[in-house]
Amino acid sequence: MSNEVSNAQVVTPMRVLLFAFCCAALTANLYYLQPLTALLASSFAVQLTWAGYLVSAIQFGYVIGVVFIVPLSDVVNHRRLVAAMLACNVVSLLLASVSHTFPMFAAASLCIGVSSSAVMVLLATVASYAPEKVRGKYLGTVMTGLLLGILLARTVAGFVVQWAGSWRAIYLIAAGLVSCLLAVLWTQLPAEERHGEMRYRALLASLVQLIKDEPLLRQRALFSALGLGTFSVLWTCLTFLLSGPPYHYSESTIGLFGLAGAAGAMAASGAGRLADRGYAFTATWTLAIATLAAWGFILAGSHSLAALLIGIVILDIGVMGLQVTHQSVIYRLAPQARGRVTTVFIAAGFIGASVGSSLASIAFAMHGWLLTCVVGAALPALLVGIWLTQGRREAFSSP
Repeated sequence: MSNEVSNAQVVTPMRVLLFAFCCAALTANLYYLQPLTALLASSFAVQLTWAGYLVSAIQFGYVIGVVFIVPLSDVVNHRRLVAAMLACNVVSLLLASVSHTFPMFAAASLCIGVSSSAVMVLLATVASYAPEKVRGKYLGTVMTGLLLGILLARTVAGFVVQWAGSWRAIYLIAAGLVSCLLAVLWTQLPAEERHGEMRYRALLASLVQLIKDEPLLRQRALFSALGLGTFSVLWTCLTFLLSGPPYHYSESTIGLFGLAGAAGAMAASGAGRLADRGYAFTATWTLAIATLAAWGFILAGSHSLAALLIGIVILDIGVMGLQVTHQSVIYRLAPQARGRVTTVFIAAGFIGASVGSSLASIAFAMHGWLLTCVVGAALPALLVGIWLTQGRREAFSSP
């Protein structure tokens, strides 16, 4: 009981809101780049294809951070780890803002990706210190912030560039924001030492053993990959649909569709509350079906704006609700290894998102929106199929 009280003092509702805002800001750093590739190609006098590689560089950096830095949160002080990562993030953003060569900006992008993985340390902090009865709710709030960062970054970047007349402005503003967050988080994160004796090499090697020992982690990591894969299929090809017939929307108008996705993000904390009350099994089933059904509306979106908007909202509710539900399950498995649990789960989700993005581009090039929707629907259909065959057995073995 005393530990529950102590944890409640570390992770208060106000601090959870702060962590959610921090996650939104840090995640947005990864996505400001996407609507700016044409401007960057012109600024650095490189082909648009090369500018597109910058997106891969920043995502690759994020994976490096998740795999090689986030596990340290199991054995080192969270405050110092986050502070160091945010300090590096500020330096990287400033370096990006003053870059005058393509290699310099690419290096800065890689470092932005690595240091922005501090998001996952904050997530592990909430999972470690939140009282069990509200852990799902709090994780849902933080995940809502994370998703809002993903969906609104493109809109914010476009607005700032239009207002300032330079792509460099968004990186200067982001550096200032992260500097402020660093100062605030230093006063709000727990300061106690982590009593881990594990060497770094053994810490990384233990990831493999954790995967072997925890079947629920394997299952939920796979579900995360499928969910973020279908999410990526939509957002990768949505621009292709909206910029062509019958819509012919401008880039600024297309960016506003992130607001529809943001509406879906607000449902994430609701999924966490269901999981807290013992309905993780029901929530998984319901949200997976909703994600699959969303693709029917999205397919109709080729000629109906209303259907497209409905599909976007339902898909985002399903995918983000699933993410929170998965986390409410996996963070009960190994309390001493929540940083490493986060690494396995997020790495799987990132792989799924990357594969989904690649499949989406191929599908759209081959047969347009129809095949894109078939590919997008196939991923949640696979999730539902796996859940039908093994979900109930896993549900009865859940902690």
